[in-house]
Amino acid sequence: MPESFPQDALPIHVIDDDDAVRDSLCFLLESAGLKVQAHTSAGAFIDGGVPATAGCIITDVRMPGLSGVELLQYLNTRGSKIPVIVVTGHGDVPLAVEAMKLGAAEFLEKPFDDDALLAAVRACLTQAALHHHQDTVRSEVEERIAALSQRERQVLELLLVGHANKVIAHDLGISPRTVEVYRANVMTKMKAASLSELVRMALLAGVGRAVD
Repeated sequence: MPESFPQDALPIHVIDDDDAVRDSLCFLLESAGLKVQAHTSAGAFIDGGVPATAGCIITDVRMPGLSGVELLQYLNTRGSKIPVIVVTGHGDVPLAVEAMKLGAAEFLEKPFDDDALLAAVRACLTQAALHHHQDTVRSEVEERIAALSQRERQVLELLLVGHANKVIAHDLGISPRTVEVYRANVMTKMKAASLSELVRMALLAGVGRAVD
C-alpha cells in the first residue's frame, strides 16, 4: 500500500441505526487505532458527501430508509469505489448475496468475530488505498498526455498499435528521423523510461490498446 496513505489515516464509515451496535463497532475500531466516522442511517452518510475511494464502509443490511443494498445501488450510480462491508442478521443471507453481486467487498453475519471484522476492514483499507493510488497515477498520466502536441499524440497512438518508426513516418507523411524526434519528445513529456512503461501509462489513461 502506498506509504502516503497509512491505514490509520483512512476513515471507516460505520452506518447503523442501532445505537448500541454502532457504538460497539466504533469502540472496536478505535481501539485498533483506526479512524471512525459514525452515521445513524445511510441517508445521513449520503448527506455528508460520498467519498470516492478513501476508507471503507461498514453498513447494516436492514435499516429504516435506505437499506444496505439500496446504499450499494446508490454508490454504484455515483461511480464510488469505496469498499463496503455489509453486516447481516440471521436469515439475511439472500440480501447479503444480493449485496455481493452489487459489489460489496465482504459480508459478516451477526454475531461476528471481532478479529474477523478487523481483518475485513484492513483488507478493505488496503484496497481503498490502492484505488486511490491508481487514480492519482491515472490523473498524472492524463495531464502528461494533455501536454502533448497534436503530432506527438499521433505518434503515441501509432506506437501503441505496434507501428515501427518507418511505418509511422509513412502514415504521417514525415521522415523517419522526424518520427524519432517526436518519439523522444513523447518519452520525455510522459516521463517514460521505456516503451513498455509508455504503453502501460497510456493504457492506464485509456489511450490506445496493448501492442500485440
